[in-house]
Amino acid sequence: MTEADLERLAAQEGARLYLRPLGLATGEAAAELVEEGRALRIAGGPVAALSCEVIVRAGDRTARNVSSCDALRRWADSSAAARLRVLLRRLESPREGITGGPRLMGVVNVTPDSFSDGGAHLDPVAALTQCRALAAAGADILDIGGESTRPGAAPVAPAEEWARVRPVLEGLRELRGEMPRVLISIDTRHAEVMHRAVETGVDIINDVSALTGDPDSMAAAASSDARIVLMHMQGTPETMNVAPRYDDVALDVFDYLDARIEACVAAGLDRRRLIVDPGIGFGKRGRENREILRALTLFHGLGCPILLGLSRKGLGIGGPALTPEQREPTSHGAAMHALSMGVQVLRVHDVAGARQVVELWRRLAEPG
Repeated sequence: MTEADLERLAAQEGARLYLRPLGLATGEAAAELVEEGRALRIAGGPVAALSCEVIVRAGDRTARNVSSCDALRRWADSSAAARLRVLLRRLESPREGITGGPRLMGVVNVTPDSFSDGGAHLDPVAALTQCRALAAAGADILDIGGESTRPGAAPVAPAEEWARVRPVLEGLRELRGEMPRVLISIDTRHAEVMHRAVETGVDIINDVSALTGDPDSMAAAASSDARIVLMHMQGTPETMNVAPRYDDVALDVFDYLDARIEACVAAGLDRRRLIVDPGIGFGKRGRENREILRALTLFHGLGCPILLGLSRKGLGIGGPALTPEQREPTSHGAAMHALSMGVQVLRVHDVAGARQVVELWRRLAEPG
């Protein structure tokens, strides 16, 4: 399909336009290409794209073509290209509060049944010891969760969830002086827990249901100053990986997150407070997970920082017999891929190992 044909299809009523940056460069090469106008700098970060896959969905038809940055800018100058101009602006705009990344979010599950470390940190003393260890290893964010959301997990009552995380969050409040630059995140889908966690001073609300799991979650988020992570999940943890179905997993996840962002903005949340997570493993199995990883640059078109939680997840490598810990090498390889795609936040269990991945990526991206 020619660029002109694609432009005509995108102009149809109800058509959806997407941009997936391609031809990525970093370091001095990226800077020179951006300066010459031959590349787009992604999210104000170190990665630049020389071209984009332009995707249009119109009814049951999906069309794709690769366009240079020059061609995209010419198209954007036309009066009928409002959506393209929005996408280009979102692709290039710096992500407030996430510059200087990438950032590492260390996982601390205060649960008996999480898929990887369930039971290891259920005791508050053990959980706080782990928080200290992750901060010392280089965690920028500590994500505290009191409800397992692994595939097949049953829901936990908010009162029980809060009883698990309260002593940890209160302990972390007392430790702020030891780790002043570390942000604290609460991993919850319950408004009651959000409210109480905010009172302890958490910086981030990380909701696997994108503020849909509790009718009061949106109001809880809007009444706080915390940043909000909106994650895509198809179904619920109990059922999400039984038989997930998508027309196009990457585009479907993009549309869902786009709609959730607009719902948040309509409810009074500043878009700059939002972070998006495509939800690896949440209603996605090996093939779907790999499709999301291939298409990661697509999600920069949402205009928000991207958080990726792929640590120890099943990516279809090594078979189902591998334990979560045995998936760590695949997790580190996928993390390097995500960094090369401009992802700003990685949610990980092995912070020390992930910090080495980040440092290697930095040295490769910015030789010197």
